[in-house]
Amino acid sequence: MRTQTNLVRKQYLVSEDNVKKVERLASSRGTSAADIVRQAIEAYDPHGAGDMEAPELMQLVHERLKDAISATKKTNKKMAGILKSLNVVNA
Repeated sequence: MRTQTNLVRKQYLVSEDNVKKVERLASSRGTSAADIVRQAIEAYDPHGAGDMEAPELMQLVHERLKDAISATKKTNKKMAGILKSLNVVNA
């Protein structure tokens, strides 16, 4: 995930279900609830990518792919550790 700069503290009212969902997502992805909210805001586009020019769309794809690769590497590292510990326990 790219580093955020110039962050501003804001307060918004959300349902308890939304809070639980954000916390569950954050926990499962190993990140903060605030980061999940920032990702959701970045991903939200009611008009879709249809209004984007090719270079802008390619930049968006590049950023999302980079984030996905980073998340996959972290998950693979966690899974390797889990599998290693399971092998030690089962040996």
